[in-house]
Amino acid sequence: MVANKSLIFKKVHETPTVAGQDIAVESREFDLEQVLPEGSILVQVLYVSFDPYMKGRMVEKPVMGPYALNESIPNTALAKVLRSNNQSFPEGSIVRGEFPISQYAVASAEELQAGWAQPIPNPLNFPLDTFLAALGMPGLAAYGSFYELGKPKKGETFYVSAAAGAVGHVVGQLAKREGLRVIGSVGSDEKADFLVKVLGFDAVFNYKKETVDEGLARLAPEGIDIFYDNVGGETLDAALLQMNPYGRIVACGAISQYTRVQGPYTGYGVTNIFNVTVKRVTMAGYIVSDPNIGPKYAAEHMQNVSTWIAEGSFKSRSTIVDGIDNSADGFVGMFKGQNFGKAVLKI
Repeated sequence: MVANKSLIFKKVHETPTVAGQDIAVESREFDLEQVLPEGSILVQVLYVSFDPYMKGRMVEKPVMGPYALNESIPNTALAKVLRSNNQSFPEGSIVRGEFPISQYAVASAEELQAGWAQPIPNPLNFPLDTFLAALGMPGLAAYGSFYELGKPKKGETFYVSAAAGAVGHVVGQLAKREGLRVIGSVGSDEKADFLVKVLGFDAVFNYKKETVDEGLARLAPEGIDIFYDNVGGETLDAALLQMNPYGRIVACGAISQYTRVQGPYTGYGVTNIFNVTVKRVTMAGYIVSDPNIGPKYAAEHMQNVSTWIAEGSFKSRSTIVDGIDNSADGFVGMFKGQNFGKAVLKI
């Protein structure tokens, strides 16, 4: 037996997550020499994705399936196969799939047959966290939704909120490749400088130094054609005023609302929604598993983005939380804007 530290879901909560109270690191015994049923694998978890939607599975009435109390929190992870009873997953191979946030785990034959994990070839030797960032779910979400829902046209003005986040920094680069004028909003000057000087955004404003209304009026005086929304709330309200006729809003997320107290009428009330009507704006949300998003664009996304990264014309940025002992604080920090790019836990 060995100690197996895990991030455990301790308490259903509507308020912002508190490390050590709502989620906590605990050590439980794990048998590395256990008998593996046919078709199963035993893995060492290497990297785990932290995603804002996870908070929505910790509330009383989650839209997605709730996490099990007093059990390891699962999410997309990269793992190394230590022992295998499945020919499709040889020992030593790297796999990406749904694993508990813990040091070790077992995936059953049924889980593997259902597609919970897949081998990850890495012929170009990318850093492993890339497969949770630009080449992972956030990158695929950005790619599929941008082309399917954003319907970009060269010369249009594109605005992305949380522009230095996991999805934001990817979709902004896609917009630049398509010849759009790209504007972003972020919470620090460091992030703004990176987006402009390294990723080539046309303009970025710090919402902590000027309001979204002021930033958009200054940087997009002729309006916005595509708004890629990762924040919701006041940011969405301000962008609605700046939308051009027949503009498109891609509703990816609303991180400003995830940690508000849940319940009737407790979130921010958007007041400018009538602009969708009078300006004939198309506003669409999505989930990456939708047939017209992830499945439709998966192969194209992997081929194109991996090629661009290899040639140096596209960047994948991650903030890595080092060590399972820091996992609870790292998760909470994501909602405070502490991550730059994709939030990743290195176990």
